[in-house]
Amino acid sequence: MKTAIVTDSTAYLTPEERTRYNIRMVPLSVNLAGGTYDEEVDITASEFYEKVRGSKEFPKTTQPPIGKFIELFEDLATEYEDIVTIHLSSGISGTYQGAIQAGNMVENIDVFAFDSEVACYVQGMFVIEAAKMASLGASGKEIMARLEELKETMDAYFIVDDLAHLQRGGRLSAAAALIGGLLQVKPVLHFQNKVIVPFEKIRTRKKALRKAEDQLVAAMEKHGALQATVIHGNCETEAREWMAYLAQTYPTVDFTLSYFGPVIGTHLGEGSVALGWMKK
Repeated sequence: MKTAIVTDSTAYLTPEERTRYNIRMVPLSVNLAGGTYDEEVDITASEFYEKVRGSKEFPKTTQPPIGKFIELFEDLATEYEDIVTIHLSSGISGTYQGAIQAGNMVENIDVFAFDSEVACYVQGMFVIEAAKMASLGASGKEIMARLEELKETMDAYFIVDDLAHLQRGGRLSAAAALIGGLLQVKPVLHFQNKVIVPFEKIRTRKKALRKAEDQLVAAMEKHGALQATVIHGNCETEAREWMAYLAQTYPTVDFTLSYFGPVIGTHLGEGSVALGWMKK
């Protein structure tokens, strides 16, 4: 059985990871300063944050055209029997639905679409697991079953500096953003029912980071050995320091440093950090 693995750019896998694990990527795009850029292709994360600081307009994000999926799936159908295509939460983007529609329009290959119900490198963990299984000959059905098992152990917590980004992007209610701004809180957010919602409102960034750490500890107690990621919005030094502390404190957890690229960075804003994980 030959199974191809596809994801979108919001998994924020490095080019080296995509090459190593034979992963195909379809980019989302960001509209900024009069231009449209495919993330991970036309613009880097650091270039994006620099452009945002110099722009008066709020960026907008766009899911991939269905045609991009169809073109890729048709190409893969000449070599593979199954495709597993893994995407950011369907509650914040139509990318997953677009992949399903494209899969229904392509012949001579079975397409299995997986809603990660999350985004960023936590989504990427699903992708890498799928790719490892595919390299060992697993079918699309076998990989999907494993991903559903892992989803039960997955969680992620986000600390943002400014809720206005989420509110302007339509990913958080205006009321929640207003309350956060008035109180000057550092809210901890997470995915619930596929959308981003407040988990707890905390007064300081230090305490917010601690709250995310507490959730990691609870997950370790529940699930055992974990793989985890620290993600940052153009604040790498702080993220590396936090990850170093966590890795030293919890040596049984495998940590990876990642970043919020342009599409997710549009909604979370510069200075955001996150901690996410799933079972090894």
